[in-house]
Amino acid sequence: MKRLAVYCGSATPPDPRYIALAREVGAELAQRGIGVVYGGGRLGLMGALATGALEAGGEVIGVITEALVSGEVANRDCTRLEVVQTMHQRKQAFTDLSDGFVTLPGGVGTMDELWEAVSWAQLGYHAKPVGLLNAFGFYDGLLAFNRQMAEAGFVREMHRGILISDDHLPGLLNRMTAYQPHRTIFQLSAKDL
Repeated sequence: MKRLAVYCGSATPPDPRYIALAREVGAELAQRGIGVVYGGGRLGLMGALATGALEAGGEVIGVITEALVSGEVANRDCTRLEVVQTMHQRKQAFTDLSDGFVTLPGGVGTMDELWEAVSWAQLGYHAKPVGLLNAFGFYDGLLAFNRQMAEAGFVREMHRGILISDDHLPGLLNRMTAYQPHRTIFQLSAKDL
């Protein structure tokens, strides 16, 4: 994996562990020679992620919409800052520029990005690993809900392994490196669905 799209919040939560985590993830990815593709912001976890990677000598590609640039949240310190018009273009760029996805704690926008990466893998738009860093147990409820969807029959058995989670980045990266793509929905016939 040469580059990873990293999804995380643009907020700065009161608990300082989240900002510290994002900064550490950026630094560790850079130390492993893995470039960061992210939302291009300078605030919150996004900004901490980019700062951590840049300070460790890593590549940081920000992808941000024109509306957010106008709102003065763009991080102009990135190795490269791509400005796009729509959120759809932004998420497509994340997919095109990366070899996989890592999700850190975040809010609604982060969830949108995560579930799109999972959905696109399930369908067959990409065959890249989708990782979820469950630091501090932040995603325990989401992982339980994902299991509930599978147990109820809304996630096929062959797709249960798409979402890869770990509590620590090294373990997550190891599991993502070992990821074997599954049969996609595009590869199935109607009788298999």
